[in-house]
Amino acid sequence: MKQRIVTGVLAGAVFACAVVAGNWVYAVLIVLLALIGFHEYVKMNGVQWSHPSSVLGFVGVLLLVLPWELFGTKQPSVTTVLWVLMFAQLAITVLSKNKWTLDSASLMLLGAFYVGYGFDAMLTVRSMEPHGLYFSCLAFGCIWASDAGAYFVGRAIGKTKLWPSISPNKTVEGAIGGLVLALVVGLVFALCAPDWIGIGEALGIAAVCAVAGQFGDLIQSAYKRIRGIKDSGSLLPGHGGVLDRCDSWIIVFPLLVLMELFTK
Repeated sequence: MKQRIVTGVLAGAVFACAVVAGNWVYAVLIVLLALIGFHEYVKMNGVQWSHPSSVLGFVGVLLLVLPWELFGTKQPSVTTVLWVLMFAQLAITVLSKNKWTLDSASLMLLGAFYVGYGFDAMLTVRSMEPHGLYFSCLAFGCIWASDAGAYFVGRAIGKTKLWPSISPNKTVEGAIGGLVLALVVGLVFALCAPDWIGIGEALGIAAVCAVAGQFGDLIQSAYKRIRGIKDSGSLLPGHGGVLDRCDSWIIVFPLLVLMELFTK
């Protein structure tokens, strides 16, 4: 537990500093996390990182998550990246004479999009002027509040299992506790900056962060259970890998962007 706390505090401090700094500092960290996350995904699926399909997946992640505007270049559209990546993955099945199967090619395509677009959405929110830092802190604050509320309320009064076949320790009471605490954090953010965001908008964002965030956690738990592993990686002692720690983020941030919840 001590190692877990120390690692969590140090990693959290580094990440918070990067969010505040923004620009290249935040972008470099997000790109690194995306690449490490995809490497964990590839490893979870029993594929070598050097396999042509994996290499294409890494390229796809980079095309999706690189901050092209910082290079003074227009970012390629998500549709373009996905189509080119799909074509390249399918081409490998033909060139390998089906030794590399359609199922395996689909897994690499899915992973590149899941990881690449998930982390790219974090950069998208941070780059929203003039309140990108505020919106990023609001989203992360609500996600972390949901995690904390679900954990502590679940431990204190949790009795009804939420989804025991996937995550036996999660409870309905904990999920509700996480939602309530996220709503409280969203309300505090709205009251602190009424000219930047309305109370209804902040509560809507908080609800998305809590519900989608917990669902993102369940998605990763389900996948790890299928693969028969405890953690996606070992980057953070006591916490697992990037996908273990960022499973909520890479679901929540794309939803916030696609739903256009940040309007001011």
